[in-house]
Amino acid sequence: MTENTVQAKKLSRIQQRNRDIIMNAALDVFSQSGFRGATLDQIAEVAGLSKPNILYYFSGKEEIYVTLLNKMVTSWSDPLREFDADGEPIEEIVGYIERKMEMTREFPRESRLFANEIIQGGSRVMDHNVAVIKPLFEEKAALIQRWIDEGRLAPVDPQHLLTSIWATTQHYADFEAQTKVFLGQGDNVLDRGTSYLTDLFRKALQPE
Repeated sequence: MTENTVQAKKLSRIQQRNRDIIMNAALDVFSQSGFRGATLDQIAEVAGLSKPNILYYFSGKEEIYVTLLNKMVTSWSDPLREFDADGEPIEEIVGYIERKMEMTREFPRESRLFANEIIQGGSRVMDHNVAVIKPLFEEKAALIQRWIDEGRLAPVDPQHLLTSIWATTQHYADFEAQTKVFLGQGDNVLDRGTSYLTDLFRKALQPE
């Protein structure tokens, strides 16, 4: 039974709970093992459900994986949509960095899931990226370029600016094992990281 078939039926409270349990367990497994390394047996074990129970809700691990990716990529782009064209440019960009760091704090597994998919070529998410995220990316890069042309930001490459923000903010989740070794653990690490990155980009973007 596919996800669409299940969704076409009105899910009972227990069915919705089971589906949420499966998605959460799959997020754990996929974020640690990637798509290739994950198995339905692993997902079933983490979920505490039988494999046939999982296959009632999803046709297989690929459907679970793609469902997770599409949901995550859409929500991951929400902070970028919040750029205000009428706002103060540096504050808008600093606010974006803060929102990205908050997502790193709240959704580290989702960040690692996406990173693993991209490392493996991104075939299951690239169509969505091209259709949905790329136009948004280009729109916001054009807005940043407008701010630069108006003399309200230092002359930087807008596209590389945005990808640099992605790299630096998501690093704390994607390389969590390494950051624990060098930076320690706990919320204080992300608080310090947020302060560092906002100060760094604020200085880099200040027009002369």
